[in-house]
Amino acid sequence: MADYTEMYEEQTDITQQQERHYYLLSELQSLVKDLPSSCQQRMSHTILSDLALALIDGTVFEIVQGLLEIQHLTEKNLYNQRLKLHSEHRAQRSSAIMQAHNMSVLKASQQRELEALEQRIKEEQRMMDEKIVLELDQKVIDQQSTLEKAGVSGFYITTNPQELTLQMNLLELIRKLQQKESLATNMYS
Repeated sequence: MADYTEMYEEQTDITQQQERHYYLLSELQSLVKDLPSSCQQRMSHTILSDLALALIDGTVFEIVQGLLEIQHLTEKNLYNQRLKLHSEHRAQRSSAIMQAHNMSVLKASQQRELEALEQRIKEEQRMMDEKIVLELDQKVIDQQSTLEKAGVSGFYITTNPQELTLQMNLLELIRKLQQKESLATNMYS
């Protein structure tokens, strides 16, 4: 009797997983219709079916949410670093200009110092911008790797713009489906 109960529960689990898979696949197919036609063409039934399978237990939703939070914190941190650098540069410029105004005639050496300051500021800003781009690129690689390891179809480390666009669209589908499920859960609880 215990064997029969276990078989029945196992069959029920399989049936529930199949129903959830069909539901998620249907929802993904519906959401794909909102994407530009060029993106829709790249979203094959196989990709969507594999994505639906990966989403069944909700783990991928949690992973994507965690990655999104990390990305937002990183972006905020980098933005604040850039603002701080900009503020420091503004203070340095103001100080240099005040010194120049305190003298009736701007000497050639002071003019060179001011030009050197402007050049240094420009170089520091360029270096900061490069650092930001590199750090954001690394976040993309980290996200791709995490989602690939989680078994999410379509994710692997790449810099190919078309593949990145596909991955961004897949993430958008996951996010929208997560929001939809969250709203449904909140309505019924």
